[in-house]
Amino acid sequence: MKPFVVMLPFVTISIVAFAQESTTPPPRVYPVALPNYDEETATRLQIFLDNSDFAPGKIDGRMGEFFRKALISYKHAHAMPKTGAVDSWLLDQVPVTYTTYTVREEDLKSIGNIPSSHADQAKLKWLPYTSLLEFVAERYHSAESYIQKLNPGKNWEHLQPGEVLKVPNVLPFEVEKFTEGKVPENPAFVARKIFIDTKEHLLEVFGNDQLVCVFPITPGSKTLPAPVGTWKILGATIWPWFRYDEGMLNYGVRTENYYNLPPGPNNLVGVLWMGLNKPGIGIHGTNNPETIGRAASHGCIRLANWDAARVKDLVSVGNTVIIF
Repeated sequence: MKPFVVMLPFVTISIVAFAQESTTPPPRVYPVALPNYDEETATRLQIFLDNSDFAPGKIDGRMGEFFRKALISYKHAHAMPKTGAVDSWLLDQVPVTYTTYTVREEDLKSIGNIPSSHADQAKLKWLPYTSLLEFVAERYHSAESYIQKLNPGKNWEHLQPGEVLKVPNVLPFEVEKFTEGKVPENPAFVARKIFIDTKEHLLEVFGNDQLVCVFPITPGSKTLPAPVGTWKILGATIWPWFRYDEGMLNYGVRTENYYNLPPGPNNLVGVLWMGLNKPGIGIHGTNNPETIGRAASHGCIRLANWDAARVKDLVSVGNTVIIF
């Protein structure tokens, strides 16, 4: 099949891939020139990559950093030429770019007010979404600004059940299907390894020497960087409570001055906590997906909630995690 190519200005990036068997693998760098796709093509490709677990970051119809990395990672994993050409069959996997979502009465139960202080948050039982815009954007893995752009003229403060919204045709993050509890070991994936690339801001999973998936992350900060080394996943929890301890968050020192924050999509660690055998360090979700890959975290590995929800199904408790 002949490739469908969009001829537009090119941008060069590098993507890193690794062999699974070594815990300190040397990177192999692939310099690649990529075109900037038009919004329709970019959105279809973002949807395809997202549905394939090569996450492009938030869907926004733009050629962002993680979109480029996801596209080349997908091509590398599937032994495709690592060029900016778009094979038509990639686009064929998303024949319909947009779909609709009808606001439901039950969606309103997911929305609420959250006090600004952690002391007051700790008095609640749940940290909900704060708006229907936030709820819909996260459900469809999108930037809030893109959802607004797709639905001009909507009064987001007064949306009512029955209103129909235009959204990207991506597999939705159905938050209502997640229940609080521990994630069991997955025997099928016990040999998989997770690589945390703190330079490229990527989480990569390998199984049998094959790159399985790629997700954008925020890996620590300059003050508290993600701990370089080889670790293990000790356990995983859906809808975790979070011990908010400024001493631990800012200095890595556990104190008795803390607040237990209840679960919910606006908990600081979001939908998932996967704890490592390094005290206080884990792979987790977030209450602010717009910051993934950009704002710093407190030594942990932060993903968008919709990505964290998928990572738990692609790895297992006990997996090796290599942070470099």
